[in-house]
Amino acid sequence: MTVPPRMNHPQGRMTGGRALAEMLRLAQIGPMFGMGGFQLLPFYDALNQLGLRHFLINDERCGAFAADAYARVTNRPGVCDGTLGPGATNLVTALVESLNAGVPLVALAGDTHRAHSWKNMTQECRQTEILRPAVKELIRVEATSRIPELLRRAFAVATSGRPGPVLIDVPEDVCHGEHDFAAEEFAIDPATLAAPARRMRPAGADIERAGRMLATAKRPLILVGGGIHLSAGQEALLRLAEALAIPVAHTMSGKGGIACTHPLSAGLFGRYSRIANDLIAASDCLLVVGCKLGEIATKRYVLPPPGIPIIHLDILAEEIGRCRAPEVALWGDAREGLADLLEALRDDAPRIAAARRDYLAELPQRLSRWREEAAPRLLSDERPINMARLCHELNAAMPAESVLVADGGFAAHWTGLLYDTKSAGRRYIADRGLASIGYGLPGGMGAALAAPEQPVAAITGDGGFNMVLGEIETARRAGIGLTVIVVNNAASGYVKALQHAMFGRRYQSSDLVEMNYAAIAEAMGCRGIRIEDPAHLGAALRTGLAERQRPTVLDVVVTRDPGKMLPGIDSRTAEIRKGDRVA
Repeated sequence: MTVPPRMNHPQGRMTGGRALAEMLRLAQIGPMFGMGGFQLLPFYDALNQLGLRHFLINDERCGAFAADAYARVTNRPGVCDGTLGPGATNLVTALVESLNAGVPLVALAGDTHRAHSWKNMTQECRQTEILRPAVKELIRVEATSRIPELLRRAFAVATSGRPGPVLIDVPEDVCHGEHDFAAEEFAIDPATLAAPARRMRPAGADIERAGRMLATAKRPLILVGGGIHLSAGQEALLRLAEALAIPVAHTMSGKGGIACTHPLSAGLFGRYSRIANDLIAASDCLLVVGCKLGEIATKRYVLPPPGIPIIHLDILAEEIGRCRAPEVALWGDAREGLADLLEALRDDAPRIAAARRDYLAELPQRLSRWREEAAPRLLSDERPINMARLCHELNAAMPAESVLVADGGFAAHWTGLLYDTKSAGRRYIADRGLASIGYGLPGGMGAALAAPEQPVAAITGDGGFNMVLGEIETARRAGIGLTVIVVNNAASGYVKALQHAMFGRRYQSSDLVEMNYAAIAEAMGCRGIRIEDPAHLGAALRTGLAERQRPTVLDVVVTRDPGKMLPGIDSRTAEIRKGDRVA
């Protein structure tokens, strides 16, 4: 059945900025993030007149990060903007994050008045050349009359296939210019307003081959990446895993493909692992779903060991075989591919699952041994606070319906390994597309606006928090009840830990001044709580999560020992060879 295009019937003479706003209203977009400039002022005025939500941010990169996190929680395109020159170029880092992670985004950038381009206009630069490789598609609007058409395309491209960011480059004269629009021009296909907009199924013959491999395997394992969320394939994954008795391991981006507390969850695999890496090594068939098998997931390309047959299901054909050649390539949507695999094996599923009873019995035994080994750190009373204890308290405090946003660096690695989602879905967000430091706070803002009825926490290092501290003002102004956990070790901990392991305790440019971030938060009109005793972590987390009217900053004083800053069993004994990275 064809869904009729959505229409809101604005018509008549209007500026390009008003047409942009009318199309975004038609698309029912959520909150927007940006910083205005002369080129986009008609757009800003139209937002005011139409009553659309837009938040002034203090740095355009943070606006795009917030839009990215909003999109991850909702699977609807986030929207951000930047003005000519530095406003546009400040978007680059965040746009690459969304591009690499497959997150749907629509970004607007003002550009020069075309009658005066290349005459050294204020803030002019070759921004389209800079931005083009940072996005899935760059669309330059050359006529005010084409704005509805090109916004339609932006949403279709952003949400179709592997989602990604689309940049709309709007010259000043196009945004300020006027055109007589007909009502029928303002239409958009509702199917393109959320990802995945259009689904593709793997070929039937390939499904049959993959099904035979899964049916005969004695120790199969499913490895899921962030693509499971992009396809909204969590339920299909659970049905297949339960029906065929196959454990599921995940990357940081794939956490929540199934609940971490589910009996079939093997946890994180790759650079850090609970039991998953051992299961990979002993497997005789790996089903890889929506995962690029990049450096971290493969421990710098040594996992999985050679000789293990791989089935690789991915929506982007270019990712299949990039790092490891599969036995069977399934090109298509993750949800549809998983559903087709289950359908192909449905009649034999009870027999297949029964044959794996002993295999599944290993999981709780392996997890029990891992928990015994990890218990001294998870329950540690040491001061400064052990990062594992912080993760343990997070597991206790965060309800099933909640979201944790993890900044780049070891905040993500620690929580990726030790934090447990209690239900399937995007309950955990880590910016692994580019792993930029500084995502935590703005990402938490976007997630909190996307899930206003749920507790949302963001965990970031003190270095990452320093980068984006000004957005605390944004969060306060927006009335966002976000809990920001600052892992305070007075260092660029990721770097200092690597220097510790690689250069014999010689540290360079990796120390920070000891700061009281709780006091800074209080001075900015937010709630601040400094925590030095691990016994106070639980109460502080519950206090922050209960505050829904303004941000709460939890300043957690963690270990200063560089040998304990990484979540390996004992990072001080990590074997370092030339070219290696241990985190």
